[in-house]
Amino acid sequence: MEDCFAPTSFVVPEPAVEVTEDAKAYTITVEVPGLEQKDVEISLSGDFLTFKGEKRDEKEEKGKDLNVSERAYGSFERSFTLPDGVDHGKVAAELSKGVLKITLPKVAEAPMPEKKIEVKAAA
Repeated sequence: MEDCFAPTSFVVPEPAVEVTEDAKAYTITVEVPGLEQKDVEISLSGDFLTFKGEKRDEKEEKGKDLNVSERAYGSFERSFTLPDGVDHGKVAAELSKGVLKITLPKVAEAPMPEKKIEVKAAA
């Protein structure tokens, strides 16, 4: 019966991402269960947004042998090219209950003044 607990190798998956858009902003929502603020880094370079993080295996139990673990540990990194019209100076991020929310506000557009177009008679 020793074989039923044979070790299996797992690859750390990229976190699941959802990107939404409304009139005011783009929002990237990332699932990062088990991570805290100190475990995540977000950077903006030109038109590239990069977020990375690491989930560490913190074993401190003494006297117990681990027979099976399907939990993934390790680091991840994802990058996105930002669309035109993102206000780089107002990008914000928040982490709550294992969900990272990155808000990319759009640049406020000045309303275009209405312009009357003269209709000319064809010659």
